[in-house]
Amino acid sequence: MAIALLLLFGLTLPAEELYVSNERDGTIEVIDTATDRIVATTRVGNRPRGMALAPDGKRLYIAVSWWRDGKRPRTGNEAIVALDTKTRKVTRAYTAGGTDPECVAITADGRHLYLSNEDAGTASIVDVRSGKHLATLVVGTEPEGVATSPDGRWTYVTTETSNVITVIDAKTHKVAANILVDARPRVAIFTRDAKRAWATAELGGTVMLVDAQKHRVIRRIKLRPNDKPVGLALSPDERRLYVATGRGNSVAVIDTATMKVLATIPTEGERVWGIAATSDGKKVYAANSITNTIAVIDTATNRVTRLIAAGDGPWALTRSGRSGR
Repeated sequence: MAIALLLLFGLTLPAEELYVSNERDGTIEVIDTATDRIVATTRVGNRPRGMALAPDGKRLYIAVSWWRDGKRPRTGNEAIVALDTKTRKVTRAYTAGGTDPECVAITADGRHLYLSNEDAGTASIVDVRSGKHLATLVVGTEPEGVATSPDGRWTYVTTETSNVITVIDAKTHKVAANILVDARPRVAIFTRDAKRAWATAELGGTVMLVDAQKHRVIRRIKLRPNDKPVGLALSPDERRLYVATGRGNSVAVIDTATMKVLATIPTEGERVWGIAATSDGKKVYAANSITNTIAVIDTATNRVTRLIAAGDGPWALTRSGRSGR
């Protein structure tokens, strides 16, 4: 009814937006998914990587940190910065509670941030309103991906060197389990019902299905020998899983019912990292982090229809909802 009224009075729904963190040039770019054009660029600090959008869409939380490659000076904050999605300005910075914050996730109620401190080997829990650190937990070595379950019960932290997913109990703020997984886990995402989670193992070359109630791997899907899976995105109906294959320079499409790879889509760029799907499921965006482009994939044909020139080092992609705009 609401959509019908909008159309009747000649109004349109707010555009969906895609946020891109550019690791090497320190910016966040905003892409209008209706036109596939960059509509805003904001400098947020050194080395922005992981991002999380608040449930109401009003704030984008971004992990920023120092470079540790020996080529760039260690300057700027090591923090989680909050970007106002309307004004495109940084409004707050939260101390990381550990060195080298890489990824961040927010709980479904918008109250708590969970972040991985890669260099410190810890995960921190921060109260969004007060900025107070509620806990800093020792997890596996080189923690990276962070995912909070939709039911607010668990947080998964992938740890690259230890080859485990550390499970944090969101009620007690304590480590509840460690799930042994394939080599170099990178990203985890939960299904909407919070009963399952998907995770990638970059060096293992696998995508894993995890029982998120018993916290154990129940299925593994092996990709091509040259694929190094990193980012993940589920279609809105959760029937398709899209996998950024890293140095495989492609996106793998997996049928979540049959566990079969349906297609492997070359992204016309190098080292595919972040990935996101639109809310209608018609497009998937994949970040070519070496060649500085965002590939736009038509999910009906499983082909790249456009390359968007991005800033230097596109890393993570996060799609907005329509509720917060």
